[in-house]
Amino acid sequence: MQIYFSPELIKQDAQVLNIVTDKQKPVGYIAFLMEESKMYVYGTVQEEGVYEDFKDLVTPYVQGLSKMKPDLEVFTYLSVGGEEVKLEQENE
Repeated sequence: MQIYFSPELIKQDAQVLNIVTDKQKPVGYIAFLMEESKMYVYGTVQEEGVYEDFKDLVTPYVQGLSKMKPDLEVFTYLSVGGEEVKLEQENE
């Protein structure tokens, strides 16, 4: 099953994105909150079968946002079907 981001709220320091299937069925959401030197990312998806798809969708997005500010600390809690998703940190 393909999943995509569907923007719900986008501001300079916060984003809420719905996660939908290719049939526009909502299956979860992800929220980003940025402060001066910290970014908090929280997201959950109900469908258990999209663990890798969710991880592949979120990882480059978080990495891209974290490049906006040098030395940005990123705190995440993501889950798919109740199982925590760990993102690999990009080493530069």
